[in-house]
Amino acid sequence: MDGSNETRPSILLVDDEPSNLKVLRQLLHEDYRLLFARSGEDALTLAEQQQPDLILLDVMMPGMTGYEVCACLKDRSRTRTIPVIFVTALKDSVDEAYGLELGAVDFISKPIVPAILRARVRTHLSLVRADALTEAHLQLIQKLSRAAEYKDNETGQHVLRMSHYSRLLALASGFSESAANDLLHASPMHDVGKIGIPDEILTKPGKLTAEEFEVMKQHPLIGAEILGDSSARLIRLARSVALTHHEKWDGSGYPHGLSGEEIPIEGRIVALADVFDALTSKRPYKEPWTLERTLTHIREQSGRHFDPTLVSHLERLLPQFDIIRRRWAD
Repeated sequence: MDGSNETRPSILLVDDEPSNLKVLRQLLHEDYRLLFARSGEDALTLAEQQQPDLILLDVMMPGMTGYEVCACLKDRSRTRTIPVIFVTALKDSVDEAYGLELGAVDFISKPIVPAILRARVRTHLSLVRADALTEAHLQLIQKLSRAAEYKDNETGQHVLRMSHYSRLLALASGFSESAANDLLHASPMHDVGKIGIPDEILTKPGKLTAEEFEVMKQHPLIGAEILGDSSARLIRLARSVALTHHEKWDGSGYPHGLSGEEIPIEGRIVALADVFDALTSKRPYKEPWTLERTLTHIREQSGRHFDPTLVSHLERLLPQFDIIRRRWAD
């Protein structure tokens, strides 16, 4: 097999009839690297060993049925994320519903229509690539946030807590589950710009001078510059968080003095989550505040530092915040 073929997406074709495998091979071999199995047992072994990008699976086979193979694939950590398309002569919608319940992503009916087969395969492989790209972006964000931690006195637990606080506030603000999870993953990048702040300022044990604070106030702009003008959704969200989490509801924040709803909702959420965690955590210069004292301060800052609606959400969510605080204590 030539080297260039190895870079193509790989598809495992599973059917007990050689003639069916031959048809699938003729339709797909020019564009994909193909693996073949004539039994469920062989399919499971190949899937474990080769980690194909997609599996086309017959249903009616001697020994293990396609349904049983799919159930085993979804029960194993190394194969559960591989998308499975059933290729079957079964026509009943009940059969299709059962296959989807088992975790298959699609059904293709026999006899195969070449254009439909190719289109379905392309679609599901494009979804695989999109998922892989999202995972790469997520790993990049996590690694950059770790880099920022090395420069700062904050702990990894702080980042973990405030990101979960942000997710709760996002859900309370009407975010979908998916959008709230995006904020969970993007919010750890809020202080990535501190990478560009001199150590003598960032790690100074005492109060900063006015000149030093002006330098510190540059970190949102530095963070936005580091994250850049990306087309990736997660990185765009992380950039917005980094740039706007020090803006204040009354316009007295930085770097741009935005006020009210001029501040993106993700910036407003992370601002509140970040301060809540800072106040309730031990720092070199302070002991942790009680929940009561923290909530009193946040109420006082409602409409000044913080979005009043978000403060109301936090008050309602305080028991869940406390669970997060205790679960990931320093």
